[in-house]
Amino acid sequence: MTLKECFENNGLSEYLTNEKEKKLEILCRLLLEYNKKVNLTALTEPDDIYAKHIADSAMLLPYLTNAETLLDVGCGGGFPSLPVAILNENIRVTAMDATKKKLGFVLYAKEELGLDNITTLNGRAEELCKEPLRESFDAVTARAVASLPVLCELCVPYVKTGGTFLAMKTDISELETSLNAAKLTGAEHEKSVEYKLICGNETAGRCIMIFKKTRKTQSKYPRKYAIIKSHPL
Repeated sequence: MTLKECFENNGLSEYLTNEKEKKLEILCRLLLEYNKKVNLTALTEPDDIYAKHIADSAMLLPYLTNAETLLDVGCGGGFPSLPVAILNENIRVTAMDATKKKLGFVLYAKEELGLDNITTLNGRAEELCKEPLRESFDAVTARAVASLPVLCELCVPYVKTGGTFLAMKTDISELETSLNAAKLTGAEHEKSVEYKLICGNETAGRCIMIFKKTRKTQSKYPRKYAIIKSHPL
């Protein structure tokens, strides 16, 4: 399966140009090579990376049309931050992770692909959430990082009032348990978009839960991670 076919199968063709297709193919190759020395992903086949990393990341694009800045909390090897930066050059992406080795790949890919619209930030989300980063992003996302109530406390404080927090999950099962955390941090659940990610002959359930920031987050949030983890909102 080619990347182009993968995007066609998942209804993403409108975002792909020849130049962007080439960059994403190079990103896949770079990831596989880098993964031999630093464990970034369990996926080892291009087809799986095309679908489960690149196309899945691209599913965010319809919900970023009004965003000029995006923070990817716990970006790992750069997904969704790298594909989003490639596919929408108008968004300034900040890739945040506590593991410097993982950010090393993001920086490497940035240089190899000539991406001017992505920067990295090394540290823990709950520790970095202060001026000038606090409430400074149009959109914040997190993918496969923590439970949704925990993510609300870590991510919503970075979102501008009027902006959005986009939680990428496999299903909607955590929504009800996260509503209180969203409310306490200044956000409301706007909608959830469930979809089937097509991976060759297989499909995988996915969901993007969208929260609107309606008011400023109280300064006491986020709390220390040990407290967030043991006593989620």
